[in-house]
Amino acid sequence: MYRTGHLGVSMLVFAPIGYLLVAAGEPLAALVTGGAMLWLAMLPDVDHRIPGIPHRGPTHSLLFAALVGGAFAGAGALLADGMGTVDRARLSLFGFFVGSLSVGSHLLGDVLTPAGVNLFWPWGREFSLYVTRADSTIANWGLFLLGVFAVAAAGVLAVQGLP
Repeated sequence: MYRTGHLGVSMLVFAPIGYLLVAAGEPLAALVTGGAMLWLAMLPDVDHRIPGIPHRGPTHSLLFAALVGGAFAGAGALLADGMGTVDRARLSLFGFFVGSLSVGSHLLGDVLTPAGVNLFWPWGREFSLYVTRADSTIANWGLFLLGVFAVAAAGVLAVQGLP
């Protein structure tokens, strides 16, 4: 997937989560989650800029998702310590969830392509659903538009309540 496709997949993954957070009275958490997921949508492709790291290698694995989640959990703990009134464990768990889910969304986008990803790097093999080529303009923009629609629909439903 290209950037537009990855942003679309991130929004598709975020939409039900955003709905649940807004419906639960946590719109700020929904905003932070959605913003972080869009900000981190391309993080696994940092391997393009690191010499010696193959594309769709270690940064395209569940291990990397867990490491990013761990970094966000640590940031959540530090943030909670600085705020005083926030539950440290809860904010750490939220950070882990946002960080790992953001990378997981990128992996989901790449699983749609024939090249796939090695989710269990350094062991295992590539997983692919063979749905579309990564360079497909139709697939990338289609996912983006679906993501925008899903987030908008989830927001409307969360604010108005389900029928």
